[in-house]
Amino acid sequence: MGAPAPPIPVTIPTPPGARIPLQALFAWAATALALVLGAVMFLPAVLGMQRYVITGGSMTGTYDKGSVVFDRVVAPRDLHTGDIITYKPPPGAGPTGFVTHRIRAIRTIDGRRVYRTKGDANSSADPWVFTLPDATQAKVVFGVPFVGYLIAALSDRTVRIMIIGLPALLIAFAVLAGLWRDAGLEARRRREREPEAAA
Repeated sequence: MGAPAPPIPVTIPTPPGARIPLQALFAWAATALALVLGAVMFLPAVLGMQRYVITGGSMTGTYDKGSVVFDRVVAPRDLHTGDIITYKPPPGAGPTGFVTHRIRAIRTIDGRRVYRTKGDANSSADPWVFTLPDATQAKVVFGVPFVGYLIAALSDRTVRIMIIGLPALLIAFAVLAGLWRDAGLEARRRREREPEAAA
């Protein structure tokens, strides 16, 4: 008379509402952040748009400090009063970098279009007037708040490594944890099958 058959192992399925491992949550969150950042950084360039970070408060209420504005290149003749543009003020005007302000007035002087702008949060128009001699000009299409802080942080090498490397590390950790778990389950099933073979 043979030995009694061992009990048949029962596998209990994981319920639909089971908790997701913490490392998997971190991996998914990091991946989502990387995808969003990649979209903000590279998608506008693919669509032929330019990206500028708002570093001052002159457009507060429309585009707050730390926002990123995306500009489409247009011909200066297609600009109208009320459009928001990103441009370099004339030499000696004061600001040395790019300015994103709204066109307050357009006049024609000696056959040339002359522009004057104003920041939406400023009480008065900019004290300079200027022309746009180039064939194209950046016109703001839309903006995304707060992302400019992240882009500015990416200029720091340590932050860049953290943002790019951390998602990869978390994904690798989640994959290894899954492989380790699967290997443990397979070893357990093998041990449970061994008594059946011996019988």
